[in-house]
Amino acid sequence: PTSALKGPREEIVYLPCIYRNTGIEKPDFLATVDVNPKSPHYCQVIHRLPMPNLKDELHHSGWNACSSCFGDATKKRNRLILPSLISSRVYVVDVGTDMRAPRIHKIVEPVELFWKGNVANPHTSHCLGSGDILISCMGDPSGNGKGSFILLDGETFEVKGNWENGEKVPPLGYDFWYQPRHNVLMSTEWGAPKVLANGFNPADVERGHYGRRINVWDWSTHAFIQTIDLGKGTIPLEIRFLHNPDAAEGFVGCALSGTVHRFYKTEKGDWAAEKVIEVPSKKVQGWLLPDMPSLITDILISLDDRFLYFSNWLHGDIRQYDISNTRKPKLVGQVFLGGSITKGGPVTVVEDKELQRQPDPFVIKGKKVPGGPQMIQLSLDGKRLYVTTSLYSGWDKQFYPDLVKEGSVMLQIDVDTERGGLKANQNFLVDFGKEPDGPVLAHEIRYPGGDCTSDIWM
Repeated sequence: PTSALKGPREEIVYLPCIYRNTGIEKPDFLATVDVNPKSPHYCQVIHRLPMPNLKDELHHSGWNACSSCFGDATKKRNRLILPSLISSRVYVVDVGTDMRAPRIHKIVEPVELFWKGNVANPHTSHCLGSGDILISCMGDPSGNGKGSFILLDGETFEVKGNWENGEKVPPLGYDFWYQPRHNVLMSTEWGAPKVLANGFNPADVERGHYGRRINVWDWSTHAFIQTIDLGKGTIPLEIRFLHNPDAAEGFVGCALSGTVHRFYKTEKGDWAAEKVIEVPSKKVQGWLLPDMPSLITDILISLDDRFLYFSNWLHGDIRQYDISNTRKPKLVGQVFLGGSITKGGPVTVVEDKELQRQPDPFVIKGKKVPGGPQMIQLSLDGKRLYVTTSLYSGWDKQFYPDLVKEGSVMLQIDVDTERGGLKANQNFLVDFGKEPDGPVLAHEIRYPGGDCTSDIWM
């Protein structure tokens, strides 16, 4: 991780762009965006790779090879793995032939996942040191929750079958991270796909259709060995180990409870978690519920393991914490980029434990940004934080109808890596409302050379 920190500056990024739920009958596409300030195409989409199907809901992406394959000269980071959350298709995209103009290399059809693994709704993909690709899934082919995994061959991209061994599988799935030095894989839980597909109903939390656990797996035997229950209504989403491969700890962001938990290996050799950050809900009028959670949707850790960042999609801010002491994170930076509580909007905050007044709407280059900050990606040197505003089309439509009408944006935050501090770069705006086929929802951000959330060091 410390040598990656000194890697080259990002010049282009890839983002999946989603048309499902926007009313525009066009396929999702992979956008290539120029982020080089010296380029004449700075902040522009320079290439679009449309998928051959409608309503896939592209979401997260991963690589065919990453730092876990270091030392194997036969491995190249030349294929981007793009699972579709709703159609259950997996696209393998060739970014090696022409980095600036990706092309489709192979399509793994949903029926392959259904038949060979009894899984659906693939979410996170990570490459393995073995050369294979591991993808976490959220459900079975009927849309019920199932925290299972599927394995792809890293050369042919054929589905090999399930990764896990044994009958025991968690009831829900979502994200995961592994750490071979501690013989562990940790996975999280969002919700049952058929329940969350078209929007969020708070009653479904009460019914147990949403997640509350970190699930612990034995890395070598692939057995599900332990559950860490974080409590009802937590919904643990993104999970990140510290990058240092010796570290037996990391953090998970819990959406609905607005909390971050530190997980760690105990002296006994099992795993435990403790709440280390809590963003209080706000009492509001003019919204779905009287209490508005922050909805922590994405978290990441800088490559030097010094700072933790996360986005509060509903409240509208991004936060930076100094995690030099992992048990006591210290807030050192915060910036508001939209959200549901901005001044002049439909929501009135009647009680706020943190703010004196409602934040102003975020305006950049004359555009008032709809939605709130969601997916984040940090530059290798830790000085630039990129942000997009779409969570998932079904929820965007429910919580931010203007976002679906106007399209999402990509923004860039300047980071003070010495003392801490965040500031929006007023010269950087990628407006996905101006796409040729109409406004689109751009989601996760990837750099061609690997980044803070795709690479696992062994």
